[in-house]
Amino acid sequence: MKEYPASRIRNIVLLGHGGSGKTVLAEAVLYNAKAIDRLGKPADGNTTMDFDPEEIRRQVSINTALAACEWKDTKLNLIDTPGDFDFVGEVMQGMRVADSAVVVVAAKDGVAVGTEKAVRACKKAGKPIFFYVSRMDEANADFGKTLEQLREFFGASVTPFMLPIVENGTMTGFVDVIGKKAYTLAANGDYKECTMPAAMADEVESLQESILEHAAESDEALMEKYFGGETFTEEELAAGLRASVTAGTLAPVFVGSPASNWAVRFAMDELCAYAPSAEAAGADKGKSPDGVPVEILPDADAPLSAFVFKTIADPFVGRISLFRVYSGTMKANSSVYNPLKEKDERIASLAVMVGKKQVPAEKIVAGDIGAVTKLVATATNDTLCDRSRPVVLDPIDFPVPCLSMAILAKAKGEDEKIMSGLQKLRDEDPTFHVHADPETHQIVLSGMGEQHLDVLRTKLKTKFNTDSALEEPEVPYRETIRKKVRVQGKHKKQSGGHGQYGDVWVEFEPGETESLTFEEKIFGGSVPKQYHPAVEKGLQEAIHKGVLAGYPVVHLKATLVDGS
Repeated sequence: MKEYPASRIRNIVLLGHGGSGKTVLAEAVLYNAKAIDRLGKPADGNTTMDFDPEEIRRQVSINTALAACEWKDTKLNLIDTPGDFDFVGEVMQGMRVADSAVVVVAAKDGVAVGTEKAVRACKKAGKPIFFYVSRMDEANADFGKTLEQLREFFGASVTPFMLPIVENGTMTGFVDVIGKKAYTLAANGDYKECTMPAAMADEVESLQESILEHAAESDEALMEKYFGGETFTEEELAAGLRASVTAGTLAPVFVGSPASNWAVRFAMDELCAYAPSAEAAGADKGKSPDGVPVEILPDADAPLSAFVFKTIADPFVGRISLFRVYSGTMKANSSVYNPLKEKDERIASLAVMVGKKQVPAEKIVAGDIGAVTKLVATATNDTLCDRSRPVVLDPIDFPVPCLSMAILAKAKGEDEKIMSGLQKLRDEDPTFHVHADPETHQIVLSGMGEQHLDVLRTKLKTKFNTDSALEEPEVPYRETIRKKVRVQGKHKKQSGGHGQYGDVWVEFEPGETESLTFEEKIFGGSVPKQYHPAVEKGLQEAIHKGVLAGYPVVHLKATLVDGS
């Protein structure tokens, strides 16, 4: 794979509801770009992006996967993300390093919850959006209804750049709205020009006018030309549309069927033409070690700054760190600096990822995404930079786990093995937490949902050969007092040696702090001062086991008032 400047690189994340066809779209793009030699299917477990054994078994994406390919003198870095909400952390990793997003929508399902969440996330992150209406080869596929829903949910910016030609309920071709040309689908993903159906002429004319308006709105000179009735040159139109897409005022819609490789090549051409390049995406934000904000421009000759957005724990290779270079050039056989860990890292060899396959690379330039193995200290969310300009790029703000379960080993004495395995999986997935509860003596695993926790349990089995089970965690309850009471405590020991006698009156009431608050209001020395610490010590020991169910007592205030 040859080297491309930032102006010829497109970093595109694939988003959408589970089952909408993101992985199949990535597969079709890679096949058309000749990065792979056959079109895999999730049902057969042979797609490029779903290579994890757990993904193959479940037939769904659970990890963010990366694949690079070359198309029309442009490098496409495709980032395929899971559609299941339990793996939202993976989606955030992919979005962090992408410059634009393709939101995939199934033609028969229309706008789903995952579609809405994807668009919301893109708008929050300021990522330009393209829509791809997929699975047009299936029964009940309805492009018109899906387009109507997209416009209803996401507004007037949603504009088709393609329209399907449908005969007897089947897509037989498509219309290029900008070029006002029709094509019929041919074998092996190709298409041939044909006569546009007369019934579609008015719709195409109206859509083209809308597209020209969007292009004109992006630039004053184009606006004057548009109102003057002049025709845009190809370069002017492309620049205007790119600017509108980047600004978020235009969301192009493509259509096809990746599984049958219908019209995917046309969408690839359009993405290369109108998706913002890594250079046009602009500066990334970071901070110097002393907290001063820094803007990082995608200049290959500037000092290095790269962001590690994902770590893969490979049982054979070890840790693979996926990173994007934001400035400078990452070179093989070099040394880089990690300012968060304050350590130098040795970069032995670099690679470009195509699914699980690593294609060796001599260097990764600004704007591009690559991989490096066997980093010692560096983890996900770390920055690698030049020692001459230490900088920390803005990290991914991962969500907080919302479901906790106790995980226990099926074989006796394997609790340590479970804890060790989960700590290693934390390198790969920062969205789960694990801790040993000292009160219940259970290992508590917290994640984003049931499927997330089940996947972690299965990974323990496949990667570390540790069989485990999940169960409801025991709740470490607390006890407390509801009202003020005055009680007497007596200690008497008269047999053998010196006798012991202690008598105290203590007032208990709700306290303001979680720990015990101890005070004394003794008059006349009825309890000598040297015994006050002993009374407090006795109370501190007693609150560890409450009177109701034996749980620790909190928010308690105790006042020693009398005794003898």
